[in-house]
Amino acid sequence: MSSAPPPSNGTSGVSGRTDGGPVPLASSAPYRSVARRVFVNRAFLWACLITTNIAVVVLAVLLISIFWQGWDTLSWKFITSFASRKPADAGILAPLMGSLWVCTICGLVALPLGIGTAIYLEEFSKRSRFTRIVQTNIMNLAGVPSIVYGILGLTAFARMFGAFGTNVDDAIAVGNGEGLLYLRLPFGSSVLAGGLTLMLVILPVVIISTQEALRAVPSSLRAGALALGATPWQTVWGITLPAAIPGIMTGAILSMSRAIGESAPLLVLGGLLLVFNTPTNLMSDFAILPLQIYNWAGRPQDAFHAIAASAIIVQLGVLFLFNGIAVLIRQKLQKPLQ
Repeated sequence: MSSAPPPSNGTSGVSGRTDGGPVPLASSAPYRSVARRVFVNRAFLWACLITTNIAVVVLAVLLISIFWQGWDTLSWKFITSFASRKPADAGILAPLMGSLWVCTICGLVALPLGIGTAIYLEEFSKRSRFTRIVQTNIMNLAGVPSIVYGILGLTAFARMFGAFGTNVDDAIAVGNGEGLLYLRLPFGSSVLAGGLTLMLVILPVVIISTQEALRAVPSSLRAGALALGATPWQTVWGITLPAAIPGIMTGAILSMSRAIGESAPLLVLGGLLLVFNTPTNLMSDFAILPLQIYNWAGRPQDAFHAIAASAIIVQLGVLFLFNGIAVLIRQKLQKPLQ
């Protein structure tokens, strides 16, 4: 019995050709899919560019308006004078020095503690359930509102959980109250308590950014150092940490920039709005620039709005100063991977 002959029109019900030539595509759906992806990619790119340009324009307009409003009242007298209820006599010496004290304490405590914690978690600790719990808590703390840290700082640093009583007379003091070496327990609404409270705010950010910088270092560098006989600590100190310095310092710059502009935690802590002296020791009362700016900007007189703009200009200068110092440190400590 012979099989049925193939169709006489030269086509097949499935393949479409029987002469050995290329098989044409069944439909143009793949072409439409590729065109759609290209269109979506370009639309998303243009949306990102438009959003970024709008943000830059808004920022530029805001900065221009601040400089336009506050440049006339910005003077050396404004920087070296204390606060006053008269706009013509008001200055920012006390809040400026208070911000410098608080941010310096915050950086000196938060950066070594955060970098050390990240090095331990990333380089030395074993991958266990405990470390996963710690890592999860650190990530959660990075998203906690700053005012919550203010409540924590008020309880832990300013009042020390009531362990030394609630009255000022019950505090334990060591040293002369007017000297530099003076300490009081509990800390109260002092510049030390303010710096430690801001330390709590930026500590999770420092830890996470340092961990990401350490993870970016190629593992081959660690393996090479260990193969040459270096100890784990020598590998971290001489190879991993210098290679991760740019990322670590970038995280430190972002963290300190946030600390300079924070006001809610220190407002809860008891930061003052009208101070007529600069801090002389760690237990001194203090005011900071964000709180002083908030106070002046909330008043109805236009003169106070002008000096608030001048204070914003000074705060931007302090921010650039801290960032510039951090960039110089990064450039000095940075070593090429080669």
